[in-house]
Amino acid sequence: MPIDVHAHYVPPQLIDAVATRGKEIGVRLVASAGAPPALHFDYGFKVRPFFPRLIEPVAERRAWLDAQGIDRQIVGTWPDIFGYGLAPDACVAWHRMLNDTLAAWCADNSGRFAWIASVPLIRAEDAAEETARAAALGACGVIVSSNVENVNLGELPLDAFWRKLEVLGLPVLIHPVLVGPAPRAAKFGLAQVAQYTFDTTLGVGSLLMSGVLDRFPRLKLVLAHGGGAYPYLAGRFDVMHRRMDRAAQGNVAAKAPSAYAAQMAYDSIVHAPKALRFLIDVVGLDNVVLGTDYSFPPADMEPLALLRSTGLSAAEIETIADANPRRVFARLH
Repeated sequence: MPIDVHAHYVPPQLIDAVATRGKEIGVRLVASAGAPPALHFDYGFKVRPFFPRLIEPVAERRAWLDAQGIDRQIVGTWPDIFGYGLAPDACVAWHRMLNDTLAAWCADNSGRFAWIASVPLIRAEDAAEETARAAALGACGVIVSSNVENVNLGELPLDAFWRKLEVLGLPVLIHPVLVGPAPRAAKFGLAQVAQYTFDTTLGVGSLLMSGVLDRFPRLKLVLAHGGGAYPYLAGRFDVMHRRMDRAAQGNVAAKAPSAYAAQMAYDSIVHAPKALRFLIDVVGLDNVVLGTDYSFPPADMEPLALLRSTGLSAAEIETIADANPRRVFARLH
């Protein structure tokens, strides 16, 4: 019973809530000629219009799952709309709206869908409180971005948040986001190919070097898009961990970065059999989980076919597609 652990959805309940109450917290729904609507934030950030698959009717999403042989899909909101630039209280209200509406939609469609929560990361205590509230609403995990307004995730004082995740046993999907201009990635799909995976790599490196997994050894990080470049660069991370001025850099990792590889989980979204085999060899079969990134242009639209093309046995495919997701997302019903 395959489970897709990495997908995105914006429910109609959220669009309705923004239209009626968003202005109170600095979020506006803006019509786009010939395209789905977009969100604008009062602090100046304007998001691209919603992708059609991001807001599609649930029947269309179910039909795709059926065609691919996927039983369940875990959905999170679109990271572009985290709104971390909002004022702190407004950011709290915004993430409550994101989570309440996604929870309501999943409750109506619980046979095929589960959800992971977003949190107001700009204050660790607020993020911890929203994590607990979302868990009570039925969230089976949390999704955060690799950077918060261009500050690497591991460089932020978020111990209260990490502690809450560890206590509740909730995994956290580390997802890239691009909130500012990246002129060198503006053409040829380079934002999708390289910029986003680059962002994940920076975020993961900052988490490891700043000692997050030393302080919270039971924390389960789930890395998007096969971990970005981290598995491929693990040796380079180790070299710099040994050779840098650790005190000057604030590098407090107790172990070489590659030693943490098996403490984390990685989705299967690498798009090539040899790359997936390399990922499994580096991090171990038990740490790879099925994912698609459904809704966006680089999504893996045939994820089980990728597993089969890698030459995995039926038992290994079942491990990645079912057993591992159920173990990592232990609150999944």
